[in-house]
Amino acid sequence: MVSTVRKAPPRRGRPRSDASRVAILQATLELISEVGYRDVSIEGIAARAGTGKATIYRWWRGKADIVLDAVTTDAAREIPVPDTGDLRTDLGTFLAATFTAARRPMRLAVLRALMAETQLDPEFGAAFEARFLRSRREALATVLRRHPDELIVPVTTAVHVVFGVLWYRILTRQGRLDATLTRELLTLVTTRQ
Repeated sequence: MVSTVRKAPPRRGRPRSDASRVAILQATLELISEVGYRDVSIEGIAARAGTGKATIYRWWRGKADIVLDAVTTDAAREIPVPDTGDLRTDLGTFLAATFTAARRPMRLAVLRALMAETQLDPEFGAAFEARFLRSRREALATVLRRHPDELIVPVTTAVHVVFGVLWYRILTRQGRLDATLTRELLTLVTTRQ
């Protein structure tokens, strides 16, 4: 008996270039810092990255999706998930890095814009939840799960408290994301002072 193996149909167009993807995401972050979310355009990203608009539209639906990938990639790279063996040190490091990343030029405005986009576009909202919010919550939960006995509340509640405060301050512009907030959150969710 002759066995037939079906091959996947060939993909149309050129294959994705990782170098182009990295250039597009880097160009997006640079432009956000320079001109803000509102004034970033696909044309500007393509020009800065040295790619064509067609390449961008082949990989992303639009500006919000590119910005989402750029911010998600940047957060994963810039915000460590430390494991020193000490919860307060690890959580403090995680929070300080998170707040520092959020305070970069135009970054708070970008996070506000992306959150607003989730309210207008359910498909984007699902992507934002799956790719950005879930990955950030999981990173924090990883830090907290290593020391469950040192938490005042369950891990899930601690994650919700931390990110609830973070997003409240981002969206309402009430309060700073700084060392004082880091200390307050450490006191709020951990047993050891």
